[in-house]
Amino acid sequence: MSSTPSGGRRTRVHVVSDVHGNARDLARAGEGADALVCLGDLVLFLDYADHSRGIFPDLFGEENADRIVKLRTARRFTEAREFGARLWAGVGSDRRAAIEGAVRKQYAELFAAFPTPTYATYGNVDMPPLWPEYARPGTTVLDGERVEIGGWTFGFVGGGLRTPMRTPYEIGDEEYAAKIEAVGEVDVLCTHIPPEVPELVYDTVARRFERGSRALLAAIRRTRPRYSLFGHVHQPLVRRMRIGTTECVNVGHFAGTGRPWVLEW
Repeated sequence: MSSTPSGGRRTRVHVVSDVHGNARDLARAGEGADALVCLGDLVLFLDYADHSRGIFPDLFGEENADRIVKLRTARRFTEAREFGARLWAGVGSDRRAAIEGAVRKQYAELFAAFPTPTYATYGNVDMPPLWPEYARPGTTVLDGERVEIGGWTFGFVGGGLRTPMRTPYEIGDEEYAAKIEAVGEVDVLCTHIPPEVPELVYDTVARRFERGSRALLAAIRRTRPRYSLFGHVHQPLVRRMRIGTTECVNVGHFAGTGRPWVLEW
């Protein structure tokens, strides 16, 4: 990858989200681009398409992964939590260490795959306190912050809103809205979760509405960025739509396709 250009040359940025353990394709994701943007969810806890992959089946086996996916897909969240609690009880006091050890192993491989420069923010299944240990020079981590790439301003807001799933980096609506406000007016608004629009938050495979952000939707309408880029919903009803003058694009398909979304200007 080349450095961010100046002058009259066109700028090309590759954008990925929901990497979920796909280090092989991540290592190639920046080829031909001036920068890579990553919108989080590096960790793979459980692959809903292949229940043999991820931290959960590594610890508890594919049969138990099948069962918990079935419960969650049926929106039987209380039963899913109770079932998960019984499994984790067998791990005992080592639960936190088991999870952190597995996440660290994935982070070591994934952060090593990031090209230079990479601009990244957290997803809802990520563990932000660990990122400073693995982000090498050339990888800039942003959350509620802005950066200039090729003369355009990019704003980054990581994490997700609270849900019954209780994933690691879920925060309250007010805290999330404050980060959106801190970013302000930008050319490209980069978030992990989508704005709260039914067509953008419904997952056609999981058969449920994920949580989007009303604060993000309001900011798009108010500040009118050129683009709103996000992931989180893996199989959305609609991958792309306009809100006013803003082009809203779901780029959360990287784990399955291995292909970044390309932004060029």
